[in-house]
Parts: sequence; structure tokens; C-alpha cells
Amino acid sequence: MKIAVSACLLGEKVRFDAGHKHDHFITDELGKFASFVTFCPEHLAFGTPRPTVRLVNVEGNTRVHSNKTGDDLTNTLIHTSRDELSKLENEPLCGIIFKSKSPSCGMNSAKMYLTNGMSDGKEDGVFMAMCRERYPLLPMEEEGRLQDAWLRENFVMQLFAFDKFEQFKVSQPNLGDLVRFHTVHKFLLQSKDEKLYRELGNIVGNRESLSFEVLLAMYELGFKTAIGRKSSIKKTRNVLDHLAGFFKKELTKSEKETLREQIDDFANKLTPLIVPLSTIHLYAKKYDTRYLLDQTFLNPYPKTLALRSHIDGGK
Repeated sequence: MKIAVSACLLGEKVRFDAGHKHDHFITDELGKFASFVTFCPEHLAFGTPRPTVRLVNVEGNTRVHSNKTGDDLTNTLIHTSRDELSKLENEPLCGIIFKSKSPSCGMNSAKMYLTNGMSDGKEDGVFMAMCRERYPLLPMEEEGRLQDAWLRENFVMQLFAFDKFEQFKVSQPNLGDLVRFHTVHKFLLQSKDEKLYRELGNIVGNRESLSFEVLLAMYELGFKTAIGRKSSIKKTRNVLDHLAGFFKKELTKSEKETLREQIDDFANKLTPLIVPLSTIHLYAKKYDTRYLLDQTFLNPYPKTLALRSHIDGGK
């Protein structure tokens, strides 16, 4: 899996002050499962160290001005941003992680100013805006937002689901393979968007006898859109209830009550998601419930990332 990352987050000293913002979750945790492509359009445009720049709203247009001289540097930054984007287009990316608050890379977190120096809200950075337009379905986040356990879990789940589809797409699949792919992703998709899950089921059903190439393209659009949606406690609880239903004939009354209590505690943010999931996984193994054991939702990414162990991992 290949991820594009703002160079400073990987420890490269390309910040305006010749420093870095090394993010150890990216390098030490995600780095076990991904390789990185770096970018820094400001470094390319202005060198390091360099005077800082800001976004300025000039008659409704976003411009880039030097904080030191007030010079308009927009065209220079746009040029290097396009160069960086061209570099990324040659890579089989599964996601992008940006530096928060940056005039080039901030993800709706770059400060915008009026010409009189007053604040005018926050916007996408110049390079980030280009990436958003070029890659509307690609998983994207900024490292500041990844400090939130819920956003981090959603982003990592999206990354691995995106990568799984890319691997599936190059495996020369047929309709039967697509049906199986959809089946094992049932509960993951339901935890994201129930309506899109059902629409994807209709696509796989192929009632209009479309060619497989058209069908796969339709499914790809729906699947990548669905995995980009955020899970919620309510949607996840609904999935847990469905999973628990697979054992209603096998479990004792006491076991059912314990599992129900674990699901309730998760919904009330008393225990993390890993608690009821571990119990469900245990029962799936005990009763060899192959349909559940094959579900991506139970293991959407390597368990060593331990992202479901945080109470704050759900909203």
C-alpha cells in the first residue's frame, strides 16, 4: 500500500524554519504496512528556511502572499503544486495525509485572511485543493485530525478497504468474484452507509445484464463512496446486533445477556468496540460460523494498530 504524505510529517526538515513535524503514528504504525511518497510544494517553491506565507481573499479569489514583504506568490506555489501533483499521479496511491493548517496542505484548516489582515475563516490549502479535485474518492486526512480516535479509525479503515479493492481490481475478477467481494464486505459497508450497501447489492445483482466492465466501474464508484463515509455508534451498534443474531440458537441465556450488555456498554461509551467484537469473534470461531469469520468488518485492518481499543473511537 502506498500513501502520499507531507514530507515534514515523515521527519524531513522542510518546514519554513528548517524543522519538521514528525508524526510517529504515520511512520511507526502505518509504516509497517505502507510505503510513502513525500511532497512539499512550499519547499519546492521557496526553499528552506523561508519566510512564511498566508492565504488572502482578494475579491473572492484565493491568493498567496508573503508575510514578510506582502508580495503575491500565488503563481509560484501553484506551479510547484502542479509539479507535486504530477509526481503523485505516477504512483498507485491508496491515500494522502496532509500537514494541518498549512497554506499549501491544510485540509479545510488553512487560515484565510482579508486584505486588511483580518481573519476570514479557514479553507483548503492550495495543493490540497488540487488533490481534492483530482482524487475525489481517494482517502485523505490531515495529521491534526488524526489525533481524534474516531477520525483515525475511520480513515485507516477506509485506507485498507480502498487498497483491498485496488488489489481486487487487478486480479482479473469475474462476476462471481464480485459477488464474493460484496458478501465479505457486507457488515463493513452497513457500518458506513446502509443505503449505499443496498444499492451496491442491486449493482451486483445485474438485473439489466450489463457488461462486467460497466458493472465493475459502477461498483467501484459506489464502494469507494461508501467507505469514505464515517461510521457512527448507532450504525455500528446496528451491525453488532445483526452479528449477535447469528448465535441466538447456540448461546445460553446467560451468554446472550452478557453479549447484550457488552453491546449496550459500547453504545453508551462505557467500553470500546473491541469488547463486544472479541466476544462475537470468539463465538464465530467456537461455532465455526464461516460467514462471519470471512467478514472484513471483524478485521478491517491489522489488529496491531489497536484502533478499536479506545472508548473515544466512536461517535
